[in-house]
Amino acid sequence: MSIKPLIILPDPILRLVSKPIERIDEPVRKLAADMLDTMYDAPGIGLAAIQVGEPLRMLVIDLAKEDEPKAPQVFINPEIVERSDERSVYEEGCLSIPDYYAEVERPATVRVNYLDLEGNAREAVADGLLATCLQHEIDHLDGVLFIDHISRLKRDIVVRKFRKLAKDKPPTRMAG
Repeated sequence: MSIKPLIILPDPILRLVSKPIERIDEPVRKLAADMLDTMYDAPGIGLAAIQVGEPLRMLVIDLAKEDEPKAPQVFINPEIVERSDERSVYEEGCLSIPDYYAEVERPATVRVNYLDLEGNAREAVADGLLATCLQHEIDHLDGVLFIDHISRLKRDIVVRKFRKLAKDKPPTRMAG
């Protein structure tokens, strides 16, 4: 498999709404494997397909600690079908916004329907870090970044910083 380049803020690709995956075939499985390789290399705990320039509704997560065996999870066409009223706060970061972290409040528990790599319908009820990670990555599929959940002032500062860093770089082009 291969490591793909990450799309970095302020690239407008990050604001695209991803399309549902119609068929789970070998190219989709390869993309999932490449996304896992990319996420592990970064290193990170979650990655949405749009972050590697593919506007498809797929994300990968692995919350295993360094001293634990890898526990990759692939979610195809994930959809949050239930959110708890209870809230939790986690410090979030993003591979597409390197070296920036902020506390974000989200529902503490979510229920997510999705397909696995074999096309089987699945359901995950998640709390804690998994709930936060799923919400963060599903936001990516809808063109939403974690900085959209912080104050406008903080968000504007981060966006200005990344625009300045990107000024001399050409925009990333989407694959395909």
